Order: sequence, then structure tokens, then C-alpha cells
Amino acid sequence: MAALFPEALLVATDHVLDSFEAELPGLGGAEDARVFAVVERVVLALNAVDDVHCGYETDEREQPCGYIDEALTEHDVDVVALTSRHGLGRYELTDKWRNW
Repeated sequence: MAALFPEALLVATDHVLDSFEAELPGLGGAEDARVFAVVERVVLALNAVDDVHCGYETDEREQPCGYIDEALTEHDVDVVALTSRHGLGRYELTDKWRNW
């Protein structure tokens, strides 16, 4: 497992997710554009981590998407309503920016 998930990849990913989590409070009542901006930032930052570490394997790529969805939901963002207002399915939230 250490070869698949080197320490540098895990540390970089944790840093990105910590920054994302810091932006979550108050998003429940936020305008869609603000929520999408937060999602875009975290996805682009994860893209950068993946570019450097080539670390997100095919089987694990959906886990960060699920984490983003769950974290938003825990902070009172209705992901289903948000995505449907923009003609997206729930699990397409990150697709616009995601490279991994």
C-alpha cells in the first residue's frame, strides 16, 4: 500500500482537503456560484496533487468525489438540488474540473 499511496501524496491530499473543509461552514445557505467555486478550488487543487504525484488510481478516484459530496451535505448543502438546478446529476458535481 505504501507504493500506491506514498506519504507525500497523502500529506498533499490532506492539506487540500483541510483547506476545503475550512471553506465549508456557512455554505448551506450560500448561492450556487459560491458553492461551485469552493468545489472548483478543491478539485483543481486535487488535480495539481495528482499531476505531481500521479497518485489517484482508477479504483480510488471516486472516493474524493464522494468525500466532497458528503462534506457539502454535512454542511447543509443540498447537492441533489444544487446539481439539478444546473442540469447535472448528483455525481457530476466535480466533472467539469476533474482530471483524475
